[in-house]
Amino acid sequence: MARSRSLMVSLAVLVLLLWSAPWTHGRRSNVRVITDENWRELLEGDWMIEFYAPWCPACQNLQPEWESFAEWGEDLEVNVAKVDVTEQPGLSGRFIITALPTIYHCKDGEFRRYQGPRTKKDFINFISDKEWKSIEPVSSWFGPGSVLMSSMSALFQLSMWIRTCHNYFIEDLGLPVWGSYAVFGLVTLISGLLLGLCMIFLADCLCPSKRRRPQPYPSKKILPESSQPLKKVEEEQEADEGDISEEEAESKEGTSKDLPQNAIRQRSLGQSLATDKS
Repeated sequence: MARSRSLMVSLAVLVLLLWSAPWTHGRRSNVRVITDENWRELLEGDWMIEFYAPWCPACQNLQPEWESFAEWGEDLEVNVAKVDVTEQPGLSGRFIITALPTIYHCKDGEFRRYQGPRTKKDFINFISDKEWKSIEPVSSWFGPGSVLMSSMSALFQLSMWIRTCHNYFIEDLGLPVWGSYAVFGLVTLISGLLLGLCMIFLADCLCPSKRRRPQPYPSKKILPESSQPLKKVEEEQEADEGDISEEEAESKEGTSKDLPQNAIRQRSLGQSLATDKS
């Protein structure tokens, strides 16, 4: 009889555990998990999102209140979600999370930061009384869907990737710390050179340089204004040389004309002297 009773008690405990497991799982499923892949679901409907980290004591104290508030989500027609910033660094950069825990309210793509008390009752009143209307929404420039915040998210993801690679080099490959830094420095240098070449090629394609066309016939070069006085001096010198050459030519012509006349005169004088002698 004692054995049968102990067997019945153990079966009852097992049934209770099996029944409580899905109930507990159902309670946890009231809080939706947001990642980099499904974060755009926040742009539609009414949402309350908590950004937390497992190691944060304040986040750990908030979890029971947040779970209890999530049970009222269906009645309040609000989706209750959470984001683990240690697993989703891109979302922490997209929403500029500087303190933990951080709570945002989103209504059809308009994000507002919740800064009130963090109890279940306060969360319920915030949604039921529509207290979020008194809070100024985040500017579209700093919204999670903007180009600026998308770039910030990419930078946060890159930093997490670099940290993961650094830990892999040190812990798995056994490289020293300076060796890991040297690898990153070399990669940065090579990537910078490749990026520079791509930018030069793109600039050359968009703004090609003007090539000089060969001139078929030689043309007179147009001298600048500073060289015009020199040109005038050269022209005056050429003119003076031309005048001198003309004068010399005239003098030569005159002497050539005078030579035959002198010869004729000398001949006539010689004949007259000969007649006188005779």
